[in-house]
Amino acid sequence: MSGSCWRIVEAQHRISTLKLVDTLAEQQRLEELLDESKPAVPSECRRFHYLLATPFRYGSPYPRGSRFRRAGMTAGVFYASRTVATAVAEMAFHRLLFFADSPDTPWPDHAGEYTAFSTRFRTAAALDLDAAPLDRDRLAWTHPTDYGPCQAFADAARTAGIEALRYRSVRDVSMTGGINIALMTCRAFAATAPIERQTWRMVAGPLGVWALCTSPETRIEFGRDGFERDPRIKGLRWNRSSA
Repeated sequence: MSGSCWRIVEAQHRISTLKLVDTLAEQQRLEELLDESKPAVPSECRRFHYLLATPFRYGSPYPRGSRFRRAGMTAGVFYASRTVATAVAEMAFHRLLFFADSPDTPWPDHAGEYTAFSTRFRTAAALDLDAAPLDRDRLAWTHPTDYGPCQAFADAARTAGIEALRYRSVRDVSMTGGINIALMTCRAFAATAPIERQTWRMVAGPLGVWALCTSPETRIEFGRDGFERDPRIKGLRWNRSSA
């Protein structure tokens, strides 16, 4: 299995420390000190850009389980999508999930800024959950809230030396759907750094989520019903004040 994949992160990873210093040299030193305070990067990931290595480095307990990673002190997973549109859908869902979990939090007045980046992967040790014979359990792999079967499958896959999983996106509800990639180890990367970057802005509000990119110019809208298959979003309190 090989190809390119996209991931989206909040765009405050370097800019946020500028307000604490007077010069760029001071900012660089502050970033170095902050990096030294974090858990060590696994040896197999040290040659990779921090945007690629970050999901594998943090040694603190994983606060909440995700589709292929259990909560607690568990091995990292680099979640990505085959297209930037699917990655945007995944991030938009998680933005709304935050507000679903925090019903008294007002809608933000301003758009959040995000960095979308692509990289390449290549591994012979991969499984496709959307192809036979694994697709017979598609309902388990695509359940909106119960990650138990996926986590058990990921545990078994790691034991068998599997490095990547290809699976259908639960959040991309476009006509053609979307495909995600879960890289279980840095060994699956075929590039040491991001290949392409885009800046996206997302606005979450009472009508849903609007996502905008200026280069290339792209607009994606997710209405109130965009993620209603997930009961947490279906029950979201849409009418709330702005910050």
